[in-house]
Amino acid sequence: MISSLILTNFKNFANESIRIGPFTVIVGVNATGKSNLRDAFRFLHGVGRNYTLAEIVGGKTGAGGQREWEPIRGGTNELIRFGCESFTLRLGMQVDMDTIEYNIEVGKDASSADRLRVVEEYLWVSGQMVYDSHPDDDPIQGQDDDAQLLIRLSKTGSQKKYGSRVAVSRDKPVATQLYESHNRSVYRTHKSPIRRLLDALQRVRFLEPSPEAMRKPTVPGMNILGDRGENLPAVLMNICGNQKHRSFIADWICELTPMDVKDFEFLKDPSGLIHLMIRDGDNNRVSAYSASDGTLRFLSMLAILFDKSANFAYFFEEIDSGIHPSRIQLLLNLIEAQTKIRNVQVLTTTHSPILLSMLSEKAFEYASIIARIGESSDAIIRPLSKLHRIEKLRASQGLARLLTSGWMEDALTFTEGSEDPEESL
Repeated sequence: MISSLILTNFKNFANESIRIGPFTVIVGVNATGKSNLRDAFRFLHGVGRNYTLAEIVGGKTGAGGQREWEPIRGGTNELIRFGCESFTLRLGMQVDMDTIEYNIEVGKDASSADRLRVVEEYLWVSGQMVYDSHPDDDPIQGQDDDAQLLIRLSKTGSQKKYGSRVAVSRDKPVATQLYESHNRSVYRTHKSPIRRLLDALQRVRFLEPSPEAMRKPTVPGMNILGDRGENLPAVLMNICGNQKHRSFIADWICELTPMDVKDFEFLKDPSGLIHLMIRDGDNNRVSAYSASDGTLRFLSMLAILFDKSANFAYFFEEIDSGIHPSRIQLLLNLIEAQTKIRNVQVLTTTHSPILLSMLSEKAFEYASIIARIGESSDAIIRPLSKLHRIEKLRASQGLARLLTSGWMEDALTFTEGSEDPEESL
């Protein structure tokens, strides 16, 4: 499970951190930096996908010319906060019984301002170093080469003071280079924790379900839901092979939409493509082409949360988009129940005061606000639960009113930098 992310000079974050829970909700007005936070997670996901820095930032094209990875917004010149030379992302995770801390600093290449290079990188597991480019009290810290970065590995065998030193390229994250390395100094004891890190980073998904994509028929066997909801018929058919899950999904759709859903059918056309059909209580067949956008969005979320091969974490933008306010509580109940059962995480941004007002105590604990203070272009991230007098005002006025009135941003404006919040307010 991802537990935290610290962003230093990344886009419009000077030095901010966010706690991540099983279900994490992020609020903030437009253009404050919510999508920039998503970009930070996309960067780390690109590390897990074994991409170079240029590919992570600029996009990846496959051997057949197909687009495998979309560029990160802003590109090389706007990834680093204006006026700075590098950015740092520090990720905290809990994997099995171990605490993982991964840190990567990326800066401008001395030979070309349009290129990026790794400045510093380290991985620690449960307080023990796996590798570090700048360990304390270590002569390896003298790093002048623009092309290569020296890495100190943890000690193994008979090594007494220092572990082995290896050189890696600066144009690609160190973790992926060490994992693929054939250098005899890089042992299984180094590669095993690196593999756990990369596996976790690979299993982050960024979903923007599109009704148009979800309505399309699917080739049999395409059992991974695309980021836009592609392959929904085949994914649901695979899940519905388990009768218990089939009944659960039908029951949830009945709760979440006005449709009296009795069952699902998966019909093949002459070309072999699978079409999704929804059978209602009167035995009428409603095709995905006729289903509402909201129904399809619910189905895509159910497909994600009930899939036995569920990923590590899912990032949604505006998870409540297209969903009727009367159904938001059910959606939140579903998410919290399934994240607990399946040990997955859901992160979402929202502008919905209704969604915010319905958060459970556990979800409220991990909810955060992103805001700009005054005329500054920099953004700050603060837990909602730490806003001054939030508990009292939440009980008397409700989070919905506090959000729509702009109180949250006002509270931050008056309290940030103040030694006495009572005096400021």
